[in-house]
Amino acid sequence: MLERNVTVKSSNQDLSKAATETVTDTAKIFDKSWEQVQKKTFTNWINIHLKECDAPPIVDLATDLSNGENLILLLQVIGDESLGKFNRHPRIRLQKIENVNKALEFIKKRGVNLTNIGAEDIVDSNEKLILGLIWTIILRFSIAEISEEGLTAKEGLLLWCQRRTTPYEADFKIINFTSSWMDGLALCALIHRHRPDLLNYWALDKKQKHANTQLAFDIAEKHLGIPKLFAVEDVVDVIRPDERSVMTYVAQYFHAFSALDKFGVAGRRVGALGQLLQNVWDMQNDYEKRATALIDALAQIQSTWVNPQFKGYLDAKNQLLEFENYKGTSKRGWVTERRDLDSLLGNIQTKLKTYNLRPYAPPPHLTKDQLDNHWKTLVQSEAARKRTLTNYIRDAKDALRQKFAKAANDFQEALNNISLQLASLDGELETQLQVTQKLQSQINPFAEQLSSLASLDAQLIEANIEDNEYTIYSVEDLSFEYELVAQSLVKKSAFIENQIIARSKTNFTPQQLEQYSETFRIFDKDNSNGLIREEFKAALQAEGTVLDQNDFENTFLKISQGSNEINFEQFIEYARSLEEDKLTQDHLSVAFKTLAGDKDFVTEADFYRGGLTPQVVEYLKTQLPKKDEGYDYASYISYVFI
Repeated sequence: MLERNVTVKSSNQDLSKAATETVTDTAKIFDKSWEQVQKKTFTNWINIHLKECDAPPIVDLATDLSNGENLILLLQVIGDESLGKFNRHPRIRLQKIENVNKALEFIKKRGVNLTNIGAEDIVDSNEKLILGLIWTIILRFSIAEISEEGLTAKEGLLLWCQRRTTPYEADFKIINFTSSWMDGLALCALIHRHRPDLLNYWALDKKQKHANTQLAFDIAEKHLGIPKLFAVEDVVDVIRPDERSVMTYVAQYFHAFSALDKFGVAGRRVGALGQLLQNVWDMQNDYEKRATALIDALAQIQSTWVNPQFKGYLDAKNQLLEFENYKGTSKRGWVTERRDLDSLLGNIQTKLKTYNLRPYAPPPHLTKDQLDNHWKTLVQSEAARKRTLTNYIRDAKDALRQKFAKAANDFQEALNNISLQLASLDGELETQLQVTQKLQSQINPFAEQLSSLASLDAQLIEANIEDNEYTIYSVEDLSFEYELVAQSLVKKSAFIENQIIARSKTNFTPQQLEQYSETFRIFDKDNSNGLIREEFKAALQAEGTVLDQNDFENTFLKISQGSNEINFEQFIEYARSLEEDKLTQDHLSVAFKTLAGDKDFVTEADFYRGGLTPQVVEYLKTQLPKKDEGYDYASYISYVFI
């Protein structure tokens, strides 16, 4: 997963509004303390950057920016670009206005259209507009741009925070940048997720809001280089913390954690393997339970057909109706289940083969051959049941019966042949895909054959022939199985294509592919199945990759091959170039060794230090052989990989 610096893009229109918007929140109308917190936060934020160019810190946000000099120095640092000559220590109003105009023009050049704010407003120390301008600068240069598609910088930063604090959701949920941060737990969780060596989150007293917040502030400042932008009471002892101040402070966290450490990388790899094996085990368990239930159901229905007895024509006719009803209800469910089990077994083997893992061997009584034998026995019993019934009430015309039966049986045999080929697919994925596509072309004419069968069926009805001893198939049966086989072909083709993609992207887990697919869909706002520049930038930022303007433009043109859009495959390929995690034997061996700290065994504590979830840790503990004070990872890796 791309979890570097997560940001979002924003539109020029919304950024300009950020500089001039008025306060409408009811609580803020009566409580102006937010202005003081915001001034404190923005002042500290500015001083952090001014320190980089050895400029003296500002004290009063309104007056110390009014001559434009400090504003230019700030923009040169955060924009990483010189603004050229400007008036040093301006004394007259005209020089101050020139400085501020130069700063505003630079902001506009970086893609922000400012409206309803001019140089005179800054020179005249209009505090509210200055606060709005600084917030606009923070959004543009520290968080992101706001997009016209409705995305906001807040949504992107919130998405990053939510993903990084998933293991702690039992204690809190991050839903905003106000009340979600008042108890200090979210900040402590962010630190613990990335640097568990700095604090023990699970030992915190969750009720100590002040202590938890102060702890996060102190650790972030001392060990992560994240200065305190405001005081503990500014976020704990208020009705509603200032959203902009909290966003500005939290933004420093995801910048500080832009690169995962080696334990995070190793943990994701081992965790991905555990999740994969657990997922395969779930599929195998599901197959065995369902196959057992199907075999039992087939035996039960056949037991009711032993030693049939009839009380005259009407009784036999009623039993025939019951038999036909069974074929249209229970039998169809079993047909579906049988196809699904064939597909499930094939998917298990394909998934294992994709990752070079040992193939699955079902219990002897649940192999595919055994299921086929049970099914053949059912079909034979059905045929016997049908013959018994139809012989008892036979009075129809054999010629028409046989004509319909031959067409129906041939149709069913052709369907079964296609189904058999589909269920027996093996070998390279490309070969499987070619065979599946060939089968799809073979089944296309079947719709016209069904129409001919329907015409024959209508003739049987006209002749008052209600049964046919030469076939057990009706038009409805064949239509059902035709649709089922056709759907199975489509699903199988899609599954194989997905596996080909998964195999080609060996540094992705299936969960990661799903993650990037979801990201692609979210930011493809016009549903064009392609990402324009703004959408592509937002997608990268939401997944944690930030590029400067020149690198972004060069990257976009390279990936899109000169087009105005990047398609899904191009997006995945680029993501692969950024992704480091791989589920190969060599990478997993290195990952386990990294977690173990070069020991020849790995401990439960090593797993948690690598960021594995409790569920995956418990699963791996049941799979790895015991060794000394921990678990033998080398033997385990040798066993699970071919």
